[in-house]
Amino acid sequence: MAVVTGASRGLGRAMAVALAEAGADVALASRAKVELEETAHQAEAHGVRALVLPTDVSDYAAVERLMGETASALGRLDVVVNNSGIAKVAPLAEARIEDWQAIVGVNLSGVFHGCRAAAPYLIRQRAGKIINLASVLAAVGLPGYTMYAATKGGVISFTKALGVEWARHNIQVNAIAPGWFVTDMNEAAFADPKIHERLTRDIPARRTGRPEEIGPLAVYLAGPGSDFMTGQTIFLDGGHTAA
Repeated sequence: MAVVTGASRGLGRAMAVALAEAGADVALASRAKVELEETAHQAEAHGVRALVLPTDVSDYAAVERLMGETASALGRLDVVVNNSGIAKVAPLAEARIEDWQAIVGVNLSGVFHGCRAAAPYLIRQRAGKIINLASVLAAVGLPGYTMYAATKGGVISFTKALGVEWARHNIQVNAIAPGWFVTDMNEAAFADPKIHERLTRDIPARRTGRPEEIGPLAVYLAGPGSDFMTGQTIFLDGGHTAA
């Protein structure tokens, strides 16, 4: 049984549907109910149960309810994918305090909330998988993304420390750091040929990622094949951080 936050679109939807295809019942969370229902429809096509649970991950009480409702409805909690994320592109000198607080609230506090709220269930059963979403921008600087990059760097450090802390409970905590994927969040930027060329020229694969390419990695990290891996971040970026 898997919880996926930010499951209403993009990479979150791709991971949720891939987990469903692999046989997992899924609880789908984000603030966009209509889009979550579409993800649920795609998941249910694979013969699994899909719960639609609108949730603001920056609100700890809401995330606590999410985990409780999932465990109650699906019988247990095995996998938590902390995927919800937002970005605000702006030079730091022009950034607003409210933007910083919002980005930290979703991207970093949201990960903390997901892990903390799942802790009682996973520790009690001495088994579980946490998959946190970081970003290539935690390792590669790009003007305008200072606030976003800071939160994603925090996700990597958080994942490493929690992976060590929870290893004794047989809970694996890992992260995926996607490179440039065209999603609803950034498709307008990538529609500009100059921006597309600027962002892909540093990628050895010379292309952006496809949403369906992240699903198999999420399934691997959610399954028994990754039982001896914890505290790690896998960069799925076409070689961007290796170049």
